[in-house]
Amino acid sequence: MTSTAPEAQQGHDAGDPHGEQPHSWQRRLRRFGHTPRPETGLRERLVPPYTRPGPRLWAVLGVPAPLADRIVRWSAWGGPLLVTLVAGLLRFWNLGKPDAVIFDETYYAKDAWALINQGYEGAWPKDVDKLILQNPSGVKIPVEPGYVVHPPVGKWIIGIGEQLFGFTPFGWRFMVALLGTVSVLLLCRIGRRLFRSTFLGCLAGLLLAVDGLHFVMSRAALLDLILMFFVLAAFGCLVIDRDWARRKLAAALPVDEEEGLLRPDYRIAEDLRLGWRPWRIGAGVMLGLAFATKWNGLYILAAFGVMAVLWDVAARRTAGAVRPYRAVARRDLLPAFVSTVPVAIGTYVVSWTGWIVTDKGYYRNWAATEGKSGSWTWLPDWLRSLWHYENQVYDFHVGLTSGHTYQSNPWSWIILGRPVSYFYEEKSGCTESSTGKCAAEVLAIGTPLLWWAACFALLYVLWRWFFRRDWRAGAIACGVAAGWLPWFLYQERTIFLFYAVVFVPFLCLAVSMMIGAILGPAAGTGAGAELGLRRDDPNGERRRTLGAIAAGVLVLLIVWNFIYFWPLYTGTSIPEDSWRDRMWLDTWV
Repeated sequence: MTSTAPEAQQGHDAGDPHGEQPHSWQRRLRRFGHTPRPETGLRERLVPPYTRPGPRLWAVLGVPAPLADRIVRWSAWGGPLLVTLVAGLLRFWNLGKPDAVIFDETYYAKDAWALINQGYEGAWPKDVDKLILQNPSGVKIPVEPGYVVHPPVGKWIIGIGEQLFGFTPFGWRFMVALLGTVSVLLLCRIGRRLFRSTFLGCLAGLLLAVDGLHFVMSRAALLDLILMFFVLAAFGCLVIDRDWARRKLAAALPVDEEEGLLRPDYRIAEDLRLGWRPWRIGAGVMLGLAFATKWNGLYILAAFGVMAVLWDVAARRTAGAVRPYRAVARRDLLPAFVSTVPVAIGTYVVSWTGWIVTDKGYYRNWAATEGKSGSWTWLPDWLRSLWHYENQVYDFHVGLTSGHTYQSNPWSWIILGRPVSYFYEEKSGCTESSTGKCAAEVLAIGTPLLWWAACFALLYVLWRWFFRRDWRAGAIACGVAAGWLPWFLYQERTIFLFYAVVFVPFLCLAVSMMIGAILGPAAGTGAGAELGLRRDDPNGERRRTLGAIAAGVLVLLIVWNFIYFWPLYTGTSIPEDSWRDRMWLDTWV
């Protein structure tokens, strides 16, 4: 097979593009049979091609060339859709179980039901959960407004499922499960574009499909999985926009008539206007929906904005810009800001439409009552009331320091130090257990072997970013950092491991990238040719074989680990002895 290893795209954004072009004496010697070292052309560095399986694989499988080409074309979507089908079957299987209000569903399921029916959240009685499970149609939505501390988009989405399937556990979990399933498809396609490899893209999606934390969060009516979906969608929009911009630069650059190769041009690279960029606007909408679900989406907006600008700098430098930062400041910075930040803020404000059009929402009439005086009275009352509400919510969040049994420090998240139990039920009379008891639990914990492998994968990603200047490694590191590092600013606050679901897709990309390196380059093609490996080089073939075995064993162990912890992800009743066998760390109990 051709290389799916990260080395295949090393340094596309790094180095001086002028210095990588063939010297004039080398071009003249080609007329006399001189064969220079294999090199990556400017067009391939701007828009790298996708890897394809080599002819040897199809020969071994006995697949004729026309059919092989058709399989490769279909696999671009067929592979991701197949992985997504598996993820969907897992997530929707027995989705209504446990038939209970688990963990923070007690807030979001009820708020979503009120929001979707009357446009604002109500003040629900404390003992209403049992009544909802027994007779949901007999429970009246409270007219009195309720004080909520998260924006409305996530609850609107949960409410759509409740409208479709009723005010039941299946109904309030449906849309979250749907977004969890679609996020697997997104990651397959994003990984394919990122690595230029259908195999590595599908592998990243498969790892997400069998991650325990993503799985549990896909089957619970909480907001964090919804936030993760919009963050991943925004990242995908920016990756597509990156390719779009680089293709436009490549199309504008001159072609050497003698060699037929694309040549850098500093004037074009510095002066070309890239125009309207729809995918960047799409990213702005997705980021707006992200922080209209939970406020930590604001940190991700800032991080992704910086990342996108740096991508523009790298693109113009590769195209030949002598002063790429100046060129980006002149041509790209303002359009980049306008297409993301104002779009995101506008999306956030629109998400409050239900609260704005009613006169019964919490703090809705603050500006007309307590807020009559002040220097901002020229603004609309609804806007001043909303601003006051946001200030009150901010004070609540930064002051939330009350202890909780399952709270954890963000330092411990990557090693799964303290997971969160969403549901636990113990039954007596279990003859299969030495204690006579059976336990059923829904534990929000990642697949341990996947997360522990991700610890090494993150080190590998940082190494490639710092020492190889690999933009893909930098993008993955940015996704992890944007979702994880902001929580270190609030270590006194009550925070939980399940917040980490926001950066789980980027952990899967990191592991997939590491596995690509373990597989190694194929001899004689792609990165294998760059490394000087011949098709008949036994060392290259041996390296590839050993890498495939190691990578395969790692993936199989991760899948096995997910299956082993399946009862703890789904609330399946098992003997207490078996439950304790799965408590690998004391802090998991």
